[in-house]
Amino acid sequence: MNPTIVSKIEPITLVGGAEVSQELFFAAIALGPRIIAADGGAAQVLAYDAMPECVIGDMDSLDASDRARIAADRIIPVSEQDSTDFEKVLQRVRAPICLGVGFLGGRVDHELAALSALVRYAHRKVILMGEDDIIFALPPSFALHLPTEERVSLFPMGACKVTSDGLYWPTNGLEFHPTAQIGTSNKATGPIDLTCSDPNMLIILPREHLASAVDALVRAPDWGSS
Repeated sequence: MNPTIVSKIEPITLVGGAEVSQELFFAAIALGPRIIAADGGAAQVLAYDAMPECVIGDMDSLDASDRARIAADRIIPVSEQDSTDFEKVLQRVRAPICLGVGFLGGRVDHELAALSALVRYAHRKVILMGEDDIIFALPPSFALHLPTEERVSLFPMGACKVTSDGLYWPTNGLEFHPTAQIGTSNKATGPIDLTCSDPNMLIILPREHLASAVDALVRAPDWGSS
């Protein structure tokens, strides 16, 4: 069991090493003003004249000049190589919800690792933000008001079933799997109400619904893991 380093009652922002635009960075911290950097993500925080509350990772991407600008007690090195820096952060941070920037849109292998971590840590309630989309692990049940025709994509990272109300193509009775049935490019007929059998499903929505998705995910039940 890893010690809890950060525990907040408000949303927090996690920053990874992929490029983050100024607009995206400030959109995240408007909702989650406390900032945690994953290793080299600290450079982007500093570039926008902000300071991470702490930096967690194996520190192989944090250069000496950036490290010198951060108080030593804010640097949390984790030397093991069995997990990514994103996972190291998720293992040690507790918050009602985390907003992640700098984990999408960079190297494809890093992006895939982040998506895998979303479902393996589905009990953590994390929304990853890209320039156009947001993505998060679907909780056991999830309801969100969306306009008619709005894009709703479901992508399974493992076997699962989803019952749905409010989708143009209903998912009831489908057996989802990443190498078989997927659910991308669906659309809403109005408010959606989804129930998921296992913590293996990712949901992808346009980023303009970030604030309402945050509220809905905070209200949703979690997968009950510690």
